Amino acid sequence: MNPDQNRPDFSSPLKSGVKTSPLGPEGIFKQEEPREETRGAAAMASEFLENMKEKVTCAICLELLTEPLSLNCGHSFCQACITDNKKPEIGPGGESSCPVCGVRYSFGSLWLNQHLANIVERVKEVKLSPEEGQMKDLCLSHGERLQLFCKEDRKAICQFCEWSQEHRGHQIFLMEEVVKEYQEKLKTTLDRLRKEHREAEKLGTDIRKERTSWKNQIQTEKQRIQTEFNQLRSILDSEEQRELQKLEEEETKTLHDLAEAENELVQQSQLLEELISDLECRSEWSALELLQDTSGIMKWCVWVTRSCVFMKKGARCGH
Repeated sequence: MNPDQNRPDFSSPLKSGVKTSPLGPEGIFKQEEPREETRGAAAMASEFLENMKEKVTCAICLELLTEPLSLNCGHSFCQACITDNKKPEIGPGGESSCPVCGVRYSFGSLWLNQHLANIVERVKEVKLSPEEGQMKDLCLSHGERLQLFCKEDRKAICQFCEWSQEHRGHQIFLMEEVVKEYQEKLKTTLDRLRKEHREAEKLGTDIRKERTSWKNQIQTEKQRIQTEFNQLRSILDSEEQRELQKLEEEETKTLHDLAEAENELVQQSQLLEELISDLECRSEWSALELLQDTSGIMKWCVWVTRSCVFMKKGARCGH
C-alpha cells in the first residue's frame, strides 16, 4: 500500500529545498544515518545542562537544591526536606535512613555542601541563547526542522522520520495545519468555557440577590409577627389588669358588707340573749301579772319578728 494514500488531501507537500536521500531498492526514501555535526555544540550544551539540573535536584521535593545538606552515602537534599523527612523515621539511636539508598545516618553527620550550592546558583544563572533555543525545533535523529506531526504517535517529526519504519503508514500532517486545528479547537473550547463562566457568575449573582431578598422578606415577616403578638400581649395584659382590678373591688365590697352584717348579727345576738333572759323571768310570773303586762309581751313579739327578718337579710348578704 502506498503511504501517500493514508495522508489527508489537505496536507501540503513537502517544501522545496528540504534534503532528501536517494531512493532505496524498496522505492522509499532511505533513512540517513544521524549526523553528529548537525546536532552541534548547542544541543550538547543543552543536554549537559539538563543532566546537570538532574544531578542538583532534590530527590524529595524534585526542585533544585536549597541549602543542600550531604550524607555520608553521597546523596544530597534540601536542608528543609531532609530535616522534615527524618522526623517520622528517626530511630532510637537518633539515626535515620537515606530516602534514596536507605543507608543509615545520624543527623549530626549531615554537612552543608557549599560547593554543590554554588553549582546550583550557576545552573540557575544559565540561559539558552537564541541559537540554542532553535535547536529544540530540530530532529535529534536527522538534524532537520520538525515540520510534520504524526497523529498516531502524537509527536512532531521531520521529513525523514515520515518515511522511516517507525512512522510508516501513519497519518502525517503539516505541523502548521495541526497547530491551526488545535488552536481553533482551543478557541472554541475557551469561548464555551468563558460563556459558561459568565452564565455561572450571572447565576451566582441571581442566587445572591434572591438570598438577600428572602432574608429581607423573612426579617420583615418576623418583625410583623413580633409586632402583632406584642400588641396582643398588651391587650391581654390590659384586660387581665382590668379583670383583676374588678375582682379586687368586688372582693373589697363583699368583705365590707359581710363585716357589717357580722357586727349587726353580734348586736342582734346580744339583744336576743337579753330578750331570752327577760322572757324566762316573765314565764315565772303569775297569771294575773302576765295579764296585766300583755302590752309589753306584744311589743317583744313584734321586735322578735323584725329581728328574724333582719337576720335573714344579713345571711343573704353573706352569700
